[in-house]
Amino acid sequence: MSMPVALPATRTFDGPDHERRYRKERLAAAFRLFSGFGFDEGVAGHITARDPERLDHFWVNPFGMHFGHISVSDLVLVDDHGEVVEGTGPVNTAAFAIHSQVHAARPDVVAAAHAHSVHGKAFSALGRLLDPITQDVCAFYEDHALFDDYTGVVVDVEEGKRIAHALGGHKAAILRNHGLLTVGHSVEEAAWWFITMERSCQAQLLASAAGTPVHIDAAMARLTATQVGSHGAGWFSFQPLFDRIVREQPDLLE
Repeated sequence: MSMPVALPATRTFDGPDHERRYRKERLAAAFRLFSGFGFDEGVAGHITARDPERLDHFWVNPFGMHFGHISVSDLVLVDDHGEVVEGTGPVNTAAFAIHSQVHAARPDVVAAAHAHSVHGKAFSALGRLLDPITQDVCAFYEDHALFDDYTGVVVDVEEGKRIAHALGGHKAAILRNHGLLTVGHSVEEAAWWFITMERSCQAQLLASAAGTPVHIDAAMARLTATQVGSHGAGWFSFQPLFDRIVREQPDLLE
């Protein structure tokens, strides 16, 4: 049975300012959660949220600020040329190169997440897709892609275009020898897909090290994907994490 939650698109806002604040609060919370999960790696990693009014602009973390310190007021608004139009602080060149092209190619995408998490990096080195070996990973069954190339740090928008092309209409991509990239129709969805995809990489690495994992058959994997892999399921799965991090670290809303 499908998860009984409304899609994020059903939420209403009292104008773009209200929606912008909502997205920025979830974005700041996602950074704090990524920090807590150990997804930060020095200055690497970025999560973006499309501005609800200026659709070719997105909010992103300032380059060099620890995920665990990011609050709403720290977020930076970047235009389609990579220029900061609100906020202070530099922007990671790779963040703009990748996210600008993903947002441009996918008008449906509100948010995108990329970080150098340990198990995502390890699994990406295998140059393959995830197998349907657990209920949770079925969220990505026939809905993730492989960017089967590595050309160094992504600093060119042409490389970002290639990544966006590989992603296609999927919710996630494995960037070979690099890490994971997830997208969503909400900040909550993109962040949750990254969290559960990282854990799915860990689960497959562990299972493969212990023996030969048993695959869920294709028909059942597709059914499970409709139950755990919808936009609403991704949005809803993030809610307990948001509630917890706001209670523990209310300063993120400042």
